[in-house]
Amino acid sequence: MNLHATDLCLTVDGVDHLKNVTATFRPGRLHTVIGRTMAGKTTLLRALAGLQKVDSGSLTRAGADFLKTPVWRRDTAMVYQQFINYPHLNVFDNVAFPLKRAGLSRDVIRRRARQSLASVGLADFEKRKPSQLSGGQQQRVAMARALARDTGILLLDEPLANLDYKLREQLRDEFKALFSDQGDTIVIYTTTEPAEAMMLGDVVLVMHEGRILQTGTPQEVFERPATTTVASIINDPPMNIFAGRIEGGQVTVAGFQATHISAHLADLPDGTYQFGLRATDVGLASSGVEGEVTFVEISGSETFVHVVVGETPFVVQIEGIHDVALGDLVRLRLRPDRLFAFDEQGTLVRTPSYDLASVEGR
Repeated sequence: MNLHATDLCLTVDGVDHLKNVTATFRPGRLHTVIGRTMAGKTTLLRALAGLQKVDSGSLTRAGADFLKTPVWRRDTAMVYQQFINYPHLNVFDNVAFPLKRAGLSRDVIRRRARQSLASVGLADFEKRKPSQLSGGQQQRVAMARALARDTGILLLDEPLANLDYKLREQLRDEFKALFSDQGDTIVIYTTTEPAEAMMLGDVVLVMHEGRILQTGTPQEVFERPATTTVASIINDPPMNIFAGRIEGGQVTVAGFQATHISAHLADLPDGTYQFGLRATDVGLASSGVEGEVTFVEISGSETFVHVVVGETPFVVQIEGIHDVALGDLVRLRLRPDRLFAFDEQGTLVRTPSYDLASVEGR
């Protein structure tokens, strides 16, 4: 049974927490809602769960008005960013607690609790207290408790946000397999991490300032971001966005010399545009436009170099560790065949042809 949200609105102290949110959530699919902090992701989950009243809009499932359905009848389980476990109960009793409250038989409780613990890799930890577990294991207990309830809707509010990077990677892989086995359950997972949204989601919803800006498969959203805002949100680091102009078969961007226009932009009329370029498509070179390094970040085997050309900032992502320092003058090269073109209002008008072909082939 699909869950339909139509024009959900919520304003608090003049700030839109939800603004005309419309979406359909389908059973058997993992929906990832990606957005920056304060985008409205948690508010949306709370509204779906019945923990947050909305000002207007509708929420229906199987023809029933979900907004008028009491919380305890919504067939919903929720896992929070700050995992919540009962410190005085062991792992088994933490998972079994909501089942006991529901009045299920002892055999059903034992079967469901042990099945859920096994699914998250905690079959041998039944008698431990939460204080005897690592952070990742405690989050798995909270996950197992939600899974044991066997609800029709599973809501996960940034469940990996408070874990270290390596543990997030490990659990992300495990969750992908786990969620794929949820059958007819509607799974909705919020995150601020683009890689997480793309890896886990069958459907990606991009949220910003209480609005859903775009919905699609991970490939569709990544390759055809509807606006410059979406392009920034679903890329890490955010896509470089800068002003430019097409004129007389040439494109000029951000102080770079005019270059022959790439084939995928050739049919655009002359005029001013906003262009986007991923950090991997900007490079350091021996020749090119000069800019000043404002920040350098080394992350694993990659270096992120922040450079300002005139007044335009760029982020360059290059493999390996490079000897670049704050204040250095460097030269940048751009790949014009990788340019995304947006109109002056920030709406997508053209994508690189190699990406367009892959999307249209779906």
